[in-house]
Amino acid sequence: MEKVKNILVALDLSSLDTHLIEYTSFLAEKFKADNVYFVHNIKKYEISDLFEEELNQLNLDQLIGDELNEKVAQHFTANVDWEVFISEDSNTESLIHYIANKYQINLAIVGNKAAKDGTGVVTSKLLTLLKCSILTVPKTTQLSLETVWVGTDFSSHSRKSFFFAEELRGKQPITINALHIAQVPIQFSPYVAREDAQEKIEKHMRQKSAKFFKKLAITDPDNHEFLFAKDKSISQKFLVEIEKRKPSLVILSDKGGSNISTLLIGSLTEELFNETLSSPLLVVR
Repeated sequence: MEKVKNILVALDLSSLDTHLIEYTSFLAEKFKADNVYFVHNIKKYEISDLFEEELNQLNLDQLIGDELNEKVAQHFTANVDWEVFISEDSNTESLIHYIANKYQINLAIVGNKAAKDGTGVVTSKLLTLLKCSILTVPKTTQLSLETVWVGTDFSSHSRKSFFFAEELRGKQPITINALHIAQVPIQFSPYVAREDAQEKIEKHMRQKSAKFFKKLAITDPDNHEFLFAKDKSISQKFLVEIEKRKPSLVILSDKGGSNISTLLIGSLTEELFNETLSSPLLVVR
């Protein structure tokens, strides 16, 4: 796995900024990162027509830059170099993409907001734009890493998630839970009893799991869970479990496999990325 050396954090002057700065400080210390870049994009075009006269009398870039530099200096305590970037761009995602490439970013951190708090600083377009891993962080996140869930469909892509989790485990004691959620294919339901289908699918999953982890050159996860979505979609089941049990971190790969019990990580990741979560979600590249 690529080591986390350079971190980008997207700020938007909301109440979530302070928590993002503190959480990034916590992670940067764990990863022994080299640099952290805090980025804010001023969308003047959204307000300039209404407040053109007032804005002409202000150096908005300087004011916001001073405010964010002061906030980062107060809440970022890790012994890691940091810098604040202020820009004016019509597209925040394109700006983040540019900075991520220029500064060889390994991990981008964005806020996860409730719908009532606005749409947030970025959209799921970052999932296709960025080549680095992406972490979405809700305001309720604790500064701890105790229980880490890794979603898997036992495909080659999901190996990356376990390598990332193993990197974390090498830095502090954590419990890694390998989580696989499956559905009974609906076309089988009229002909095969649900209990029989679940039993066969679970047996199949356990065989795949054993084969997958035997080939994986890491310490075996502490727990292996095989769940069925039943009357829910896989993403809905994931959300229910996250809300109920609140893991410290959920890790998914950016792509998945295509068998009947797959997590369908490509679509699942995008669905979860756009949801209001109670735990941080890390999408590993």
